[in-house]
Amino acid sequence: MNCSETTTDISKRASNCLCGFEAGTARVLVFASAADSASAAAARAAELIIEAVRKRGGARVIAATGNSQKDFIDRLVIERDVPWDRVTLFHMDEYVGLGASHPASFRLWIRTRIEGHVHPKEAHYIEGDAPDVDAEAGRYERLLLSDEIDLAFVGIGENGHIAFNDPPVADFHDPKIVKRVALDDACKRQQAGEGHFESVKAVPSEALTITCPGLFRAKAWITVVPDQRKAEAVKAALEGPITTACPASILRRHPNATVYLDRSSASRLTQNEAH
Repeated sequence: MNCSETTTDISKRASNCLCGFEAGTARVLVFASAADSASAAAARAAELIIEAVRKRGGARVIAATGNSQKDFIDRLVIERDVPWDRVTLFHMDEYVGLGASHPASFRLWIRTRIEGHVHPKEAHYIEGDAPDVDAEAGRYERLLLSDEIDLAFVGIGENGHIAFNDPPVADFHDPKIVKRVALDDACKRQQAGEGHFESVKAVPSEALTITCPGLFRAKAWITVVPDQRKAEAVKAALEGPITTACPASILRRHPNATVYLDRSSASRLTQNEAH
C-alpha cells in the first residue's frame, strides 16, 4: 500500500472489511469485530514501519496506550518481519505526578506491552513525576523535533480527545509540541470507568501530552477505535464540524490517516453501510 491508494483499494486488501469510505482526507474502514479491526490495523502499521526503515534506515513511532489499543498492540508486536531494532519509540502522554510503576502509568503500559516484547532500538518516555514538569515537557519536545516522525497510533477518547488534548485545552495551532494540561471531567470519568483508578477523584488532575500539531507531524496515522462507548465520539470526529470541541475531528485533514472501526463503534455513522 502507498499514500496514493484509495479507500476501496485498502478495503479490498483488508480481511473482513465490511465497508470503507473517505472522511475528508482520512480513510475509514469498518470491520465486523474489534478483533478484525485490530488485526488489519496491525498489519498496516507493520507495513508502514517496514517502509520507513527501508526508505530512511529507521522509523520513529508514537504509540497510543489504553484499553482501546490493547488488541491492536498485542497483534502488532507479533507481526513478522518488523525491524524493531531500527525503531525509536515514543508515547503521547503521561499523568503529572504519577510514578512509572503505578498500574495506570502509560510508561508501564508501553514497557509491558511493547518494549518488553520487541526491544526497540530506543524507547523515550515522558517522566510525569519529574521534579520540574515544564522542563520535562521541553526535554520531550526536543526529542520529538530532533527528526521526522514516521507513524503515530492515535486513539479517540470518549470526549473526542486525542492524546490528552481534551476539548477545553486542545489547540489545532498550538505553538508547543508538548505541554502540561488539565484533564476535563469527562476524561477523568473515562479513566476511572476503564478501571485505571478506583474513583474519579483518584485520577490525577494534570498530564503532559503531545499537542495536536505535535501529533500532526507524524507522516501517517493509524487510528483504532473499537466499542460502542466510542460511537458518539466517532460520529463527531468523522461527520461533525472540524473543531476543538471534538479534537479528533482534525484527523480529517491529515494527509495519510486510516481509521479502523468495528460494527459497534461505527454504529452512529450515517455513512456506515455495515449496520
